[in-house]
Amino acid sequence: MSAADRVAELTSAFTAPSLNVAWLLCDRHAPENVAFTVVDGDGLAATLTYGALAADSHRCARALRGLGVGPGDRVATLMGKSTDLVTVILAIWRLGAVHVPLFTAFAPQAIALRLEGAGAHVVVVDPDQRHKLDPGPDMPDDQQRRVIVTGTGTQHGDASLAALIAAAPPEPVPAVTTSGDGPLVHMFTSGTTGKPKGVVHPVSYIAGWQVYLEYGLGVTRDSRYWCAADPGWAYGLYAAVVAPLAAGIPSLLLSGGFSPETTWRTLVDHQVTDFSAAPTVYRGLRSSSVPVPQNLRLERLSSAGEPLTPEVNEWAGAALGLTVHDHFGQTEVGMPLANHHHPELARPLKAGSMGRPVPGWSLTVLADEKDEPVAPGVLGRVAIDVAASPLMSFREYQIPGQADAKFTADGRWYLTGDAGRVDADGEFFFSSRDDDVIIMAGYRIGPFEIESVLAQHPAVAECSVIGAPDEVRGEVIEAYVVLRDGIDASPELATELQLLVKTRYAAHAYPRRIHFIDALPKTPSGKTQRYLLRRRRQTELATPESR
Repeated sequence: MSAADRVAELTSAFTAPSLNVAWLLCDRHAPENVAFTVVDGDGLAATLTYGALAADSHRCARALRGLGVGPGDRVATLMGKSTDLVTVILAIWRLGAVHVPLFTAFAPQAIALRLEGAGAHVVVVDPDQRHKLDPGPDMPDDQQRRVIVTGTGTQHGDASLAALIAAAPPEPVPAVTTSGDGPLVHMFTSGTTGKPKGVVHPVSYIAGWQVYLEYGLGVTRDSRYWCAADPGWAYGLYAAVVAPLAAGIPSLLLSGGFSPETTWRTLVDHQVTDFSAAPTVYRGLRSSSVPVPQNLRLERLSSAGEPLTPEVNEWAGAALGLTVHDHFGQTEVGMPLANHHHPELARPLKAGSMGRPVPGWSLTVLADEKDEPVAPGVLGRVAIDVAASPLMSFREYQIPGQADAKFTADGRWYLTGDAGRVDADGEFFFSSRDDDVIIMAGYRIGPFEIESVLAQHPAVAECSVIGAPDEVRGEVIEAYVVLRDGIDASPELATELQLLVKTRYAAHAYPRRIHFIDALPKTPSGKTQRYLLRRRRQTELATPESR
């Protein structure tokens, strides 16, 4: 089957006027086939078959239905990678409800913003995350909120997931049908110029990810596949969980955070052939003193989340005999560009290339001053041709009107917000972002949320957050702070500001450096010019004594 025919087949399956998400992702697959292998921090593995996933998710769905969850309701998960997480997500979709993923590194303020924005009053949470939902300055008390705790032991009148499942009626939940336009996931952008925007992914969004799995990543039924991204974010949710379920291909989930030791051990123990991770994972492996194992079985390496820097493939080629294929995507649209692994589309890699359009997508580079494609090699705005991209499902953010600036006036082009160029062979190359999003270790982080937390400190008059170059993470967060009159800068105050972000926003998103300055650079209209701060920091880092 050609790539075009495959796109048409999957588009038809996931845009039907009447469809059952649980059937498409689970129930149609052979019950004895393995859906997931979940590995804990000690290397112990547990397998979850499609039959067990179907039975467990039916029981979980009955429990959620007992709390009043029904079609269209938002149910959030604040959970690590586990069989429980996969079961709960599928149970949500069995009821026609909508999944709201929450990243476990978020602090209460970031969690509250997303719960309130999505209107999620049911939260399933792991015990070690439960304290983040306690009412306080950053977590408004929601009298409607129902908290369901996994594992053992509950408090505050919480419900136990295990107890709810045990008490639920035994019969399967009735099938709930929806359409390709029906809501599936409610998540949020990184928030570069204001509060993060709500994005509601329709069921049809799945088709693009399955196409990407098969053609961009090149995963097959013979693969031993591991996507190391966290399901609290779009790439991890769809590439590690949803797309493999749709394709009926086993996927591996590793509990806990990254370490070179556990990564190498998992790659060897499970003889992984297809591995996908953010560039920071590869840089972490490269810079580690842990030796590369000799008994790897890797065949395909992929990267997404941030631009792939050249030293990664210099190392991968020498150490692994393979090159890492860079891919490009966004929360709104999915993965439209890839250096494909599928033999039908594979091409020799060009250094710095984001690849070519994934089947089902059409992209170009538009001129800065007019909505017309530029010649090959000319820098401009990377854009998606909406009408010529059957996998394009994004039309609007949660709040109507917020997406107006993402489309050209005639609606033909979706503007990715990235500057780049395309060469004569159709290869796309990233140049820069035309917003101020920070991409650190594969996570897209908006400066506004971090600035909002820093500004809450009584010593801070103004602040601005930027991404500074970093050899391992690609970028790290740094903050420029103007103090109020009468307040003196000190290392102790810098540490206090870092801790504030860790506890009130997210542990992974604190500023690695705090720079105290007299004033922020601004435009005549009063807007902070972050690009000048970035340029200043890049100059400093180029001078060894300033590092």
